[in-house]
Amino acid sequence: QVLLAESGGDSVQAGGSLRLSCAAEKYMFSSYCMGWFRQVPGKGREGVASIVRNSKLSYAESVKDRFTISQDNAKNILYLEMNSLKPEDTAMYYCAAEPGTWSCGWSLIASAKFSGQGTQVTVSL
Repeated sequence: QVLLAESGGDSVQAGGSLRLSCAAEKYMFSSYCMGWFRQVPGKGREGVASIVRNSKLSYAESVKDRFTISQDNAKNILYLEMNSLKPEDTAMYYCAAEPGTWSCGWSLIASAKFSGQGTQVTVSL
């Protein structure tokens, strides 16, 4: 059983901020493509952001300059800092991990092999 446990989702008003956290297995931070994808009911997964060993950050165009992905290797936690939230950001957000790092990117993370249970983010006007 792979550990990927998200937290931090909430309901906020447009323009607000949230920080999502994901507790993950220690070994993932050194050899996996890590990231976040989101999904709304009736639609497919949408990659949001990815990171490889605290570098090679990649973002979907829709969140670039508003979201920041980071990792704390000492705590084994992956973060997604979300600012200037919009109603269209409303979704279930999932932490994800894909073995290997060569082709890591925000689009790849949407089809990652491992993901958590998700945390709900709701943005209202």
